[in-house]
Formats: sequence, structure tokens, C-alpha cells
Amino acid sequence: MLSPEFLLTALIIVVAPGTGVIYTIATGLGRGRLASIAAATGCTFATVLHLMAALAGIAAILHTSALLFQLIKYAGAAYLIYLAIQTLRDRGPVRFEADAAPKTLVRTAWTGFVINILNPKVSIFFLAFLPQFMSADASRALGEILTLGGVFVGLTFVVFVLYGQLAGLMRDRILSSRRAMDWMRRVTAGAFGLMGARLAFERS
Repeated sequence: MLSPEFLLTALIIVVAPGTGVIYTIATGLGRGRLASIAAATGCTFATVLHLMAALAGIAAILHTSALLFQLIKYAGAAYLIYLAIQTLRDRGPVRFEADAAPKTLVRTAWTGFVINILNPKVSIFFLAFLPQFMSADASRALGEILTLGGVFVGLTFVVFVLYGQLAGLMRDRILSSRRAMDWMRRVTAGAFGLMGARLAFERS
């Protein structure tokens, strides 16, 4: 169950830079603190669904079905590469401009959701990670996995929001410099491109 070891391990995993972290930071820098919360919300909701998939056994199916796993993985890789191209063109979901309209916030959250939901490794991660901190009592398994998974999801949201808020605080300095904006656009696009390639070529 909950232990200092679980909390520390979960925190390290959540804090480590990934597609969700990079997207949330880029959103905070480009569109501000409110938009970064929308990004964090979308990413976290996808994590909730991955947890539900693990509970439903879908993660086990993904683990045993190489074709299904590869299809979802390649779709995720293609979407990340699409984000990289659109970011360079500054016409896609990750834009470096002031825009916090409700419709845009929904789109921002949706992009974060798609980024995370198209990574089948997240569901399999839950399947492999959570049992390590569960007791051997089968009657308590459901409650334990919900508790552990809930804490992990909560940590994900809090850390992502903090990343986004810190990025939002730096936003004015970034947006006031055209050179800094171009640099951020290229770095963000490069990160998405590299992660897309890594996801595509990484072994399951």
C-alpha cells in the first residue's frame, strides 16, 4: 500500500520529462498559466483512462497483442511528429501566442489527452508498476490498486500544474524576445520529434 518508497518512486516518475511534461511547459510558455492547467488536465485525464484500462485488463491485452500495441504506438508516434511539424510552423496545438479563449482551452486539454492516450506503454506501466507495492491479499487488491493509482494520478496533476505555472511565470520574458520564442519553438518541436521517433522505434 501507500509507503514512502511508493511516493518517492511515483514522484520521480512523474517529475521526469516526458511528452506530457514538455507539452504542459510549452503551453505555459506559449499561452500562459491558465492554458497550462488545461494542458495538465488533459494529460491527467488520459492517465486516469490508462489506469482504468489496467484495471479492466486491457493493458494485459496490449501486452500480449503485438499488432494492437504497435498500431497504437505508431499512431502516438505519428501524432507527436505532427505536433513537432505544427510547432515549427506555429499553426498547430502548441502555439506561442496569447490566446486563452474557452474554445482554445478545450483544444489545449484535448491535445494533452491525445498525447497521453496514444501511448500504450502507460497502461502497461500501471500493470507492471502498481503490483510491486500491493499486498498479497487478493481481497484487498481492487482497493489497493485504486488507492495507489489515485495517488499517482493526483501527483501527476499537481506536478504538471506546477510545471505549467512555473513556465507561465517565465512567459513574459520569453514572449518579449523574438529570438527566445524561436528558440523555444525549435526546442519544443525537436523534443516532440525525438519522442515520436523513440516511441516508433522502441521495442515493446
